[in-house]
Order: sequence, then C-alpha cells, then structure tokens
Amino acid sequence: MALEGAPFHDRDGEIWFDGTMLPHRDANIHILTHAMHYASSVFEGQRAYGGEVFKLTEHSQRLVNSGKILGFEIPYTVDEINAACNQVLKSNGMETCYMRPVAWRGSEQMGVSAPHSKIHLAIAVWAWPSYFNAETKARGIRMNIARFRKPAPFTAPTDSKAAGLYMTSTISKHEAEAGGFADALMFDWRGQVAEATGANIFFVRDGVLFTPTPDCFLNGITRLTVMDLARKRGITVQERAIWPEELESFEQCFLTGTAAEVTPVGSIGPWNFEVGSITKQLMQDYEDLVWRK
Repeated sequence: MALEGAPFHDRDGEIWFDGTMLPHRDANIHILTHAMHYASSVFEGQRAYGGEVFKLTEHSQRLVNSGKILGFEIPYTVDEINAACNQVLKSNGMETCYMRPVAWRGSEQMGVSAPHSKIHLAIAVWAWPSYFNAETKARGIRMNIARFRKPAPFTAPTDSKAAGLYMTSTISKHEAEAGGFADALMFDWRGQVAEATGANIFFVRDGVLFTPTPDCFLNGITRLTVMDLARKRGITVQERAIWPEELESFEQCFLTGTAAEVTPVGSIGPWNFEVGSITKQLMQDYEDLVWRK
C-alpha cells in the first residue's frame, strides 16, 4: 500500500496533551515510556462529521473503561474528555475528520510493574477518509483468513480497546495486503468467526442479519449502531456463534467500524458474497445518520 500524506510526526495543527494544546510536532514522549515497552496504553478511534464527533460520549466512556481494565485511572472525567475532543476540533479548524484519543503509562517507572507511573492523555485529529473508496466498496473488498486467532477472554483483556491487542491485527493485515487482499478474517481461539483486523463483521442470509457474539473482541460502537439501524428497518438480527463451515451459506457480508464505516465484502478466502440490497441499505442508513440527513 502506498504511503499517503506527511508522516504523522511531521504535520501542522495542534494536539491536546495532558490539558494543553501543543503544536503537533511537539507532542512527544520519552523512549523509555512504559507504554512503548509493555503496551500499557488504551485508545479510541472516532470520527467527526460536519463538526460533531459521532457517539462522542460512548467513545469517551469506553476509553475510561479500557483504562480501568488495564489497571489505571485516566485523570479526566468523560465530560472533560468530551470537551477536550471538541477543543481539538475547533483548534485545528476541522469539521470532518478522524480523531484519536490515547491514554498511557508514562516514563516514571520501568519494568513490568509500574503502578506509580503517571497516566497521560492526548487527543489528535487528522483528515482520513473511509478505509476503502467508493469503487472498492461497490464491488466489495477481498479478504483472506488470518493465521492468528483472537485470544480467549481468560488470556487477555479482550473487552478493552488496548494497544497490545492489535499486534496480531497489524501482522494479519500486513500479510493480507502483501497477498493482494484488503483485509483478513480472524477466527477466535475456538475456531469460530470473530472479526476482521480492525472491524466487526456481519452476514446476510434470507433477509436475516447474522453477527458473531462479541465475547472475545470489542462490541464495536459502529456495530451496535448498525444493529439498531437494521432493527428499525424490520430486519431480524441474530447475534450468535458462527463457524467457518457456515460461511458458504451466506449471501452478503460487510464490515463495520469507525474507520471502515460500513464496508461490503466481496469474498473471504474461497467464499463469495454479493453486495446486496440489505448491505446497500445499511450503508446508506449509516451515512444518513452520521451526517444527520
């Protein structure tokens, strides 16, 4: 995949950093920051549409919850995080963009145990269109099967949006792209269908929407939004275990996520899907919702 735009450390604008707006290039941390060595970091991915961050409070609350799951308290309330996010939008003069709040353990202590390290919070923003362009979405993306699986909830904090949990996602997406695919489907530790590398997954059969139960991966905010949109359309939604053998019986497939929004899938390994009417309708409904049409 070709690099696009300036590297992320060398951009104009401002980043909210521990309560202060800093020039983008000056928002730095030390090399011995605990988060870099031990993955003691949580983050959110959220989008602003027309000057309003979609589901902002839900994202801020999940950030706070993720920190608690990793054993640290973010030193800001949900309301304060919301206000900081809106300040970042205003300061950077951006109305439609991607936003990344991130919280982490600092450099006061090194070693696996670092209970007295300072907890930092930063919020950055940048222009980032949907993962996939309109032409790619029209035909549906191609996915392969990842060699790594999602861990069991008794082996990792799978209900947090923690940086460390994305290690296998990065490896899997790199391998997919190297093979000419757009993304990869990840199974869970049992061998059941879980999600893509950074997005939840849905299937359609006989007018019914199916999606895996999120018992070892994030119950995405976009995922919940799309399920609600489907029910408002009178579409039955079944949330249950899905085994790979069932994939050949599904007619449609799509991904959901803040970055991916609603993205149709044309194929996963040997299984092919159409970009059908339910997928198209939910794509449109989601777009109408975030843009307040």
